[in-house]
Amino acid sequence: MAQKRDYYEVLGVDKNATEDQIKKAYRTIAIKYHPDRNPGNKEAEEKFKEAAEAYDVLHDPQKRQQYDQFGFNGPTGGFGDFGASMNMDDIFSMFGDIFGGRAGFGGFGGGHRGKQQHRGSDLRLKVKLSLNEIAHGVTKKFKVRKDVVCSHCHGTGAEDGSGTETCPTCHGSGVITHTTQSIFGMMQTQGVCPTCQGEGQVIKHKCHQCGGTGVEKGEEVVEIKIPAGVAEGMIVNVPGKGNAGHRKGVNGDIQVFVEEEPNDTFIRDDNDLIYNLLLDFPTAALGGDVEIPTIEGTKLRVKMEPGTQPGKTLRLRGKGLPAVQGYGRGNGDLVVNVSVFIPKTLSREEKEAIEQFKQSDNFKGDAATKRSIFQKFKNYFS
Repeated sequence: MAQKRDYYEVLGVDKNATEDQIKKAYRTIAIKYHPDRNPGNKEAEEKFKEAAEAYDVLHDPQKRQQYDQFGFNGPTGGFGDFGASMNMDDIFSMFGDIFGGRAGFGGFGGGHRGKQQHRGSDLRLKVKLSLNEIAHGVTKKFKVRKDVVCSHCHGTGAEDGSGTETCPTCHGSGVITHTTQSIFGMMQTQGVCPTCQGEGQVIKHKCHQCGGTGVEKGEEVVEIKIPAGVAEGMIVNVPGKGNAGHRKGVNGDIQVFVEEEPNDTFIRDDNDLIYNLLLDFPTAALGGDVEIPTIEGTKLRVKMEPGTQPGKTLRLRGKGLPAVQGYGRGNGDLVVNVSVFIPKTLSREEKEAIEQFKQSDNFKGDAATKRSIFQKFKNYFS
C-alpha cells in the first residue's frame, strides 16, 4: 500500500493556511485533475480523490484539529479510508458547492451526469467516562433515534417501484440557467434545479410513507468503541452511523463528545496520574514500605527512605494513562506527591515524648533543609 502524503502537501498549502486558501488550493487541483478533463486517466482520478480527501479533513475545523494533533491515526478511528468508501459521485455531491453549479463542474465537457447522492446529517452524542474506562478503553451502547431507510420503499422514495422520469424543469441536466441584464451586458449564471435538486430525475409517484425522501424516523442501537487514553473535550467520530441520506444517499456520522468523571484517588495531568500520599510521621522519619494504588486496581510496594521530607515527589514510569491509539510517547507516569500527616490531638504521653524530641538538634532542621523548604515555597508562587 502506497505511503499516504501529508494533506497540507497534497493541497500545496502550509499548516497556517486559512479556510479560503485551502478552498482555493483544492479548487485549483480539482479542476486540473477533474475526470471530464482527463477521461480514462486513472492517475488523474487518484489525484482528484487524494485532493478531495485532503480537503474533506482540512476544511472541517474539528477534523483539522485532530489531524494536526494526531496525524492519520487519531481517536476518531483515523483518516485515510475516504478513497475506499467514496466514489466519484459522492465526492461531487459533498464538495461540488465550492465551485458553483451542478456538481461544481458544469463547464467541463457537459459536466458530470452521475446521480447526485444526498448525505445524511451527522448526530452528536455525549459520553461520560470514568478514569478506569479511559485507561482501558470501553465499548458503549447507545439507542439512537435517527433517520433510517424507509421500510416501505427501501430508500428509493418511489411508490411501488414506479421509478423516476426526466425532470421537466431542467430536462435532465440538473441545472438551470438564468440570464440577467447588467451594466456589463447580458450575464448568464447557472444554479441547481429547484425541482430535482440537481439530480436530473424526479420520482413519478412518491412513496406514501416517506413522502419521497426515502427515509423515516427510527431507532438503532449503536455500539461505539472508545479508545484508551481519550481526554475531556475529544471527539470520537463513528463513520456511517448518523442519519441516512435521502433516496439511498450516504449516511452521516456520529460524533461522540468525551466528558471525564472526577476520580477520588487520582488527578489527571495529560497522560500522567497524580497521587497524593499522606505519610505517617514515623515512616517519614524512620523509612519503610508503603503501598501505592494504580489505575489497574493493584498496589505497588515502594520503599521510603529515612528522613523523607514533605513535598518529595516520586515518579513511577509507565504507570499512568496510555496515549490515544499508541500515538505519542507511550504511557504516562504515576506521580506520587508526599505529604506528612501531623496529628491535631495527642495524649499526655505522646506530648511528653515529643517534648523530649524537641530538645534534640536532629528535630530542629539544619540550614540546608531550611533553604530547601524556602526554595520550594518560592517556586510554588513563581
